[in-house]
Amino acid sequence: MKGLIKKVGSPEECMLVRLGLSAALILCLILMQAGLFAQGSSDDYIRASKLREQAEGLLCKGQVEGQWLAGGGAFWYRNKLSEKRCEFVYVDADNYKGKVVISGEKIADVLAQETGKKVDLDLLKIEAMEIEKDGSVRISCEGLTFRMDVVSGKFIAASPRLSSPVKGRKPEGGHRNRYTRRDNVSPDRKWKISLNDGKIFGLSSDGNTRIAFTDEGNVEKLQIYWSPDSRYFVAMQTFAGVERIVHAVESSPKDQLQPRLKSWRYTKPGDRIAVSKPRLFSLETRKEIFISDRLYSKPWQIDRLRWDLDSSRFTFIYNERGHKVLRVVGVSAFDGATNTLIEEVPETFVNYFQKQFVAFMDQRQEMIWMSERDGWNHLYLFDGVSGKLKNRITEGQWVVRGVDRVDAEKGQIWFRACGLNNEEDPYHVHFCRINFDGTGLVRLTKGDGTHDIRYSPDRRYFIDRYSRVDLPPVHELRRSNDGSLVCELERADISQLQALGGWRMPMRFTAKARDGMTDIWGIIHLPSNLDPSRKYPVIEKIYAGPHGHYVPKRFYSFFTAMDLVELGFVVVVIDGMGTNWRSKAFLDVCWKNLKDAGFPDRIPWIKAAALKYPFMDISRVGIYGGSAGGQNALGGLLFHPEFYKAAVADCGCHDNRIDKIHWNEAWMGLMGPHYAESSNVTHAHKLQGKLLLTVGELDTNVDPASTMQVVDALIKADKDFDLVVVPGAGHGVGETPYLRRRRQDFFVRNLLKVDPRGDRKGPKQD
Repeated sequence: MKGLIKKVGSPEECMLVRLGLSAALILCLILMQAGLFAQGSSDDYIRASKLREQAEGLLCKGQVEGQWLAGGGAFWYRNKLSEKRCEFVYVDADNYKGKVVISGEKIADVLAQETGKKVDLDLLKIEAMEIEKDGSVRISCEGLTFRMDVVSGKFIAASPRLSSPVKGRKPEGGHRNRYTRRDNVSPDRKWKISLNDGKIFGLSSDGNTRIAFTDEGNVEKLQIYWSPDSRYFVAMQTFAGVERIVHAVESSPKDQLQPRLKSWRYTKPGDRIAVSKPRLFSLETRKEIFISDRLYSKPWQIDRLRWDLDSSRFTFIYNERGHKVLRVVGVSAFDGATNTLIEEVPETFVNYFQKQFVAFMDQRQEMIWMSERDGWNHLYLFDGVSGKLKNRITEGQWVVRGVDRVDAEKGQIWFRACGLNNEEDPYHVHFCRINFDGTGLVRLTKGDGTHDIRYSPDRRYFIDRYSRVDLPPVHELRRSNDGSLVCELERADISQLQALGGWRMPMRFTAKARDGMTDIWGIIHLPSNLDPSRKYPVIEKIYAGPHGHYVPKRFYSFFTAMDLVELGFVVVVIDGMGTNWRSKAFLDVCWKNLKDAGFPDRIPWIKAAALKYPFMDISRVGIYGGSAGGQNALGGLLFHPEFYKAAVADCGCHDNRIDKIHWNEAWMGLMGPHYAESSNVTHAHKLQGKLLLTVGELDTNVDPASTMQVVDALIKADKDFDLVVVPGAGHGVGETPYLRRRRQDFFVRNLLKVDPRGDRKGPKQD
């Protein structure tokens, strides 16, 4: 080491060394600061502002719309190859020997020769296409029909015009039950029921007989359900509730100078609502048959009223106010006796929003019923007369997402499922079929992604489109009887998107929930110019509404988070506990506790992601959302200020007592102290960190007072915050160009510590 170390002895030399070290340290800090300020730059804003428009239309081979021939055994589709190129593909599903591909440019050339006009490929539309016995293709287009030799590619003489194709069919989206027709005239056309001075009357068709069925005059509305044999009818009597009106001032009308008062009906939690109850009448006795309402005394809703085919009984579904009871009630036509056929009485609540399904099959005297009674959303088969459970139809630690079709003749159900494949994201939608007795489960779709299918007109085939956020769309042709693959049709081409500056697919990521066992799924958006050696603030895009899940599962050419990502942020989207389409226990976290919002799952998830990706700086975490997401975003600052440092909350339902009744009572139940405990107004005095509140003054979805009462509480607590009220705007104003830019500026200023305007005028807003 001798000769490499210089001894410093004098005080002057020591001072020089100290000065040198200080200069080096200052230089290092300047360089670090310069690197930091590179984020949120003018170039970043420009790139971010252009990306949404630039990405539009750049996905190729991404959509297959099958145009099926009559008979259902063959189809064709247009395939986009680039902005200026396309092809047309013919597929014979019954006798598949490969796809027949016809160049769009060749068709355009032939049309140009025949018509003398140049054809724009973007506007080129084939009207019909069919394969001849000799292997040639007949094409009808632009009023002409001609044949093309597949081998040589040459076009031959014209031939007779083809018929138009038949569109493929979407899944039906649910079984259509035969509910009794609501009609004041009896099925035998002999009687008509009417309302006069609040009293129910019956008038014979010949006009000679008039029956007064009620003496009191308190019936306001009349809905009549006749028995099939015309001997009985049910009148649904509605009892009025209290009509709440919300008022707001439109400060800047477009058609006049002076402000205008706006008002709309808006029922809130705890309000007295209008309810309807059935009354049974007999044509033979000309009297009302008394029905005890002991099984339906506190209705939120009574619906699906229907008569048995033999007219001996009618049934309906009763949803109790507070949503803790859901039952199928049967009523005897002879004496009005009531009994419970099927009942759900969970400890928490019935998710009637998305998980209520019943199919009455009269000929089979059976009912299919959807329930979470075992902790997962499944289907059950009940005896239609006694209400006795016959058997489970579906079972397992996965959920039925929806019923597409009930085939009573074959005893089969076609449905969608989530979580069926353990090795996949549990939110992926797959299509299945199963027998009523629970046997013969067929998984129609196979690929690792979330699926959407279109059946051929005869349902023998379907075109399956599946994708993930990190997998461009794949289209397959499959057989409906067993889900077997006929052929892969297309894989989307994203090369043009990848060549676009600023475009990058999200990453999927999982971490454990608060229980240490359940997987929490989310995605991570990274800047296209990511430098892993640097640090990037993290922003969570949040929406924790219990009615769904919100992490994107499909591929998109543009994600709204990209507006922020390109400014120098990492943006995450997470589905925590308290959201839908996992187990009932997963969802039940929300019950009377909307302030939870899954934060005990979200925060560990972000921390786990930062351990794997050290460029995520979790000392600088922001959060934003709208509506329920606005409530959640502010909740992040109020309840978890140690983690979240800045929030943008748009049109938030900050106090569930102020918001609409149907959404809030679904998860919060009947009014009680828990409403105030989950309110951002109640906890506003706890605010730490930076906050931007935005709201439209004419929001008819979430009462704007919900935001303004937070503002009032913050002012009383002497808290600093930013507020933008947009004149004339409604719900979701935070996603308008101006407020998107304000959101960008807010996070750039408060997380990047950069002046968002700087030396620029800012990106042009549309």
